Amino acid sequence: MTSIAKCSAALFALLCATMPAHAGSCADDIAQTQAQLDLAIEKDAGSHGWKPESLSALRSHQPTPRSLAEAEGGNGVDFTDALDSLDRARTANRAGDIAACSREIAHARAILR
Repeated sequence: MTSIAKCSAALFALLCATMPAHAGSCADDIAQTQAQLDLAIEKDAGSHGWKPESLSALRSHQPTPRSLAEAEGGNGVDFTDALDSLDRARTANRAGDIAACSREIAHARAILR
């Protein structure tokens, strides 16, 4: 085997070993739930009429889904709790704990209903 072929084989093996394993992860469910939550927060953000601008807004800071959720309140829906659940789901997914990840996603989706 030539040295180029050996290097190519070694590089291929290294790349395959470092690819994240998507089989069995709940990354897609997290992304889908995050999109649904962002949409719900955006929809809720304009439904309460005008409020005074926060100090962050006056300093030209762009709003995040979490800052919108905290400012708006959500008509009895605790969007910050759903965001916290998604954060815990991401942590569980990185740790490989699919059961905890699925449980946190289910909790976030229940809040959205």
